[in-house]
Amino acid sequence: MFKHNPIMKAKKSFGQHFLNKEQIAQDIAFALNQKEAYDAIVEVGPGKGMLTKYLMEHKMHQLKVIEADRDMVAYLTQHYPTLFPSIIAEDFLKVNLSEVHQGSFALIGNFPYNISSQIVFKMLEHKEQIPEMVGMFQKEVAERIVSGPNKKSYGILSVLVQAFYDVEYLFTIGPEHFTPPPKVQSAVIRLSRKKNFKNLGCPEKRLRAVVKAAFGMRRKMLRNSMKQFLPKNVIFAQELFTKRPENLSVQDYVSLTNLVIEHSPI
Repeated sequence: MFKHNPIMKAKKSFGQHFLNKEQIAQDIAFALNQKEAYDAIVEVGPGKGMLTKYLMEHKMHQLKVIEADRDMVAYLTQHYPTLFPSIIAEDFLKVNLSEVHQGSFALIGNFPYNISSQIVFKMLEHKEQIPEMVGMFQKEVAERIVSGPNKKSYGILSVLVQAFYDVEYLFTIGPEHFTPPPKVQSAVIRLSRKKNFKNLGCPEKRLRAVVKAAFGMRRKMLRNSMKQFLPKNVIFAQELFTKRPENLSVQDYVSLTNLVIEHSPI
């Protein structure tokens, strides 16, 4: 049995900053708009349930919450007893999402900043189950996810997410709306899975390798990073390789991946 801690102070080890503005919590909870695309909602890091209580109003969906902090699990159990069977006391990054829910579900949460990018990468691994995600991130990370080509914030996360999801920046949240206040601004974004997400146009594993290699030499032209995949006569014959990684769209990366496969099929 978990012990109840009435003070419930935020813990740095869990990257906790508790949202203290009810209207913002409600806005996040009701930012999910593809409600017929799934039969459950999975919240990551519910904490004291600021967002959870509004998610419980989504009557047509089963709500499950994943919380690693055992003190928070005790708090939720005491204050939201009807939720108890759906509280999963585990680390989101370690839990088997296929066991959490076998069907499709929306992913939502005020994500801990220290693992927010990892949460997104795990979402991508389970994209067939997750048609929609609404999440609060550090503003800088949110901007990286939704950024388009030719911007400094455009990178690996941008390309890999946008290969499968349409992205929307919803709103910014100042540090004063949290306890304790973080040293950065926060932002809420929505990801909606593309209808043709299964038709990427190239093998996903190869795309990841090409994108990571390209941005591994972010400040250099592609001819530098792509020489590990392609012969010199191909690289120096095309203007594409005089561009830098941030200049390529998602579709450009798909085309580049296919070019790599053409010359190195294994």
